[in-house]
Amino acid sequence: MPKIDLSALPVRVGSGYPAPYAAMMGNRRQISIGPAAGLTQFGVNLVTLGPGGFSSLRHWHENQDEFLMVTQGICTLIDDHGETELRVGDCAAFPAGDANGHHLTNKTDSDAVFLVVGTHTPTETGHYSDVDLHVTSKNGVHRFTRRDGSAHEGEE
Repeated sequence: MPKIDLSALPVRVGSGYPAPYAAMMGNRRQISIGPAAGLTQFGVNLVTLGPGGFSSLRHWHENQDEFLMVTQGICTLIDDHGETELRVGDCAAFPAGDANGHHLTNKTDSDAVFLVVGTHTPTETGHYSDVDLHVTSKNGVHRFTRRDGSAHEGEE
């Protein structure tokens, strides 16, 4: 298997969320490893959270599994059960359809890094636990709406 040169891959800062949520992800950097390796059945991303950074809004997926492992620093997992500190080597998993909204945050003064692996499905529905936001995805195109299905500002 060929070695993947992470330093040669683009770094995406922030997220694809609509305003005002996108601004909350400014201290988040992501390297998408899966596409660079030719993977199509699941995604693999290396995510760096600067101090105070968030991995995402608290969310859960109807059809996609997620797995993560902390590779550097300390992350705090926040889900419906409360807060759990995750250190290097610690893992967490989120099965598809489990309505336990989750995300990671970095409450330290140093970068925290985790590897996240998730299922790719042709369609997906994501729910956000703490904000009036909902996402549907079809073949990689995301559409954000309010929970009731009405258009989110900036969406048509």
